[in-house]
Amino acid sequence: MPRSNRPRRTDHVPLRSVGLVRGESGPDGDWVVRSVPGASSTKDYRCPGCNQLIVAGTGHLVTWPAGDHGSVADRRHWHNACWQHRLRRRPGGRRR
Repeated sequence: MPRSNRPRRTDHVPLRSVGLVRGESGPDGDWVVRSVPGASSTKDYRCPGCNQLIVAGTGHLVTWPAGDHGSVADRRHWHNACWQHRLRRRPGGRRR
């Protein structure tokens, strides 16, 4: 049987986990932030910053407290701009 020249891929990564992961620190604590490209977003989520839907297929961020191992209950999906401006919002002041 002839040898294949195509390299074998043994480190298959599911599409959902593709994205840049970084740590962030701020007055609200330490966070792990993962960017989700629009192509890998298959569900709608509600952004805690603006209380609006993040429609499937839209790029966004997933965040969870650092030190946590990303338990599903602690992860939140944010619009990029809402995450960047989260510290400027008044407590309890959600947009409608």
